[in-house]
Amino acid sequence: MNREWIKVIIAAFFEVCWVVGLKHADNSLTWAGTVLSIVVSFYLLVKSGEKLPVGTAYAVFVGLGTAGTVLSDIAFFGEPFKPVKILLIVILLAGVIGLKLVEDEKKGEEA
Repeated sequence: MNREWIKVIIAAFFEVCWVVGLKHADNSLTWAGTVLSIVVSFYLLVKSGEKLPVGTAYAVFVGLGTAGTVLSDIAFFGEPFKPVKILLIVILLAGVIGLKLVEDEKKGEEA
């Protein structure tokens, strides 16, 4: 995994932070953290998009962010655990991983 994909993963982590912050921020400090998370998240996504295929990078970003947000809600905020929800997240992540693998194969054929 190269440095650009690590940026996408870190950006997805900050996406989870700002999505959770949008729901739970209730004072100026938590709102500042939410805004900072938005800035860091999109900065890293844009910087990685300069070298990675934008569609694939965005799909990975959104897929990881969605999975992280749902899992955070279950782990930290009392959202009920539903096996169907977890199954759908696994399917989503399988699609994202598939996109990345197809992109890697395409690069190998071009070389």
